[in-house]
Amino acid sequence: MVALFLVAILLWTSYLPPSGPATSYPSPPPPSNDVELLTNSSLSRGLSLLRPRCYRNLSMVNITGFSTLPERIQDFLYYQHCRHFPLLLDLPHKCGGEVFLLLVIKSSPGNYERRQVLRETWAEERLHMGTWIRRVFISGTTGAGFEKERMNQLMEVEHRKHGDILQWDFQESFINLTLKQVLFLEWQQGRCPHVRFLLNGDDDVFAHTDNMVHYLQSTHGKLGGDKHLFVGTIMEGSEPIRNPSKYFVPVQVYESTTYPPYCSGGGYLLSGYTSKVLHQMSKYVPLQPIDDAYMGMCLARAGLKPSNHIGVKSGGLRIPSLKVDHYDPCYYKDILMSHRFLPHELYLLWSQVKDPRLRCWSKSTEP
Repeated sequence: MVALFLVAILLWTSYLPPSGPATSYPSPPPPSNDVELLTNSSLSRGLSLLRPRCYRNLSMVNITGFSTLPERIQDFLYYQHCRHFPLLLDLPHKCGGEVFLLLVIKSSPGNYERRQVLRETWAEERLHMGTWIRRVFISGTTGAGFEKERMNQLMEVEHRKHGDILQWDFQESFINLTLKQVLFLEWQQGRCPHVRFLLNGDDDVFAHTDNMVHYLQSTHGKLGGDKHLFVGTIMEGSEPIRNPSKYFVPVQVYESTTYPPYCSGGGYLLSGYTSKVLHQMSKYVPLQPIDDAYMGMCLARAGLKPSNHIGVKSGGLRIPSLKVDHYDPCYYKDILMSHRFLPHELYLLWSQVKDPRLRCWSKSTEP
């Protein structure tokens, strides 16, 4: 019987598939001075095993003038091809049911106060005019070591309480905003493909979401979103900044002297149809450091154009008079969006524009 048992074991093992990697991807080389892992953290370690890690493209050093570029631009070129990162915080059930307007708000982990104010003001999830408004904050990670762990823990605590954070394990930075947008588009097509409209904005904008729902319903109907829409503050004929600054884009990254038309990234509205098109086009358009200009490139690739809306003030309201309060709610009660507010300014302004007692015919509101 022992002999028969051993023969059976031998036959069984002979039919096992050969050991090897779980996917068909080649095994990556070990980290060294020439090849570095892009990201790794205790929170994402398990998720990282599900897909190959992304490594530097060392051929970038052969680009003319590469050594003269700032380090952050060099890093961008090294990792420009990387588009898949572990999702640390997910929202698989965010879009259950019918969602008319999804608020997609870009936010760094440390901006807790901004997120909390938005949850209590214009980004509150609610039923308005018979349709649902939902929100998600999209974020990467910041810091390193213990600092990164603390920030990730903060996001996890918020996520458990509010259920509104999407976080990927990539380094949060201005130059990675395009990556954040592309990661969101991929997530949205998998988790929220039937959303009618989306607001894409920063966490320091004032967005009159009630007005947005009224505008979208009046022009597209409650069942809209199946046609192209991309509106905001349009930028036409914009040129890449060649001088060293936060917005510096050298010719090694973008050769053309102008960008296609795009809407300022402070905030813009788009339809679910256009979001799907952008997701498809982003697969073919190389990542660029300026996220709003990149959206314009994807639109141009699809043969679509952005549009201007007078109610979107991405550069802020321009009130020339010094005799009036520039934060008077009467200037904001009828717009769709304005940019660059501190948390306490947003909190107060929202309560004022929503106040049914607000009257706007006094001389104090005239420029």
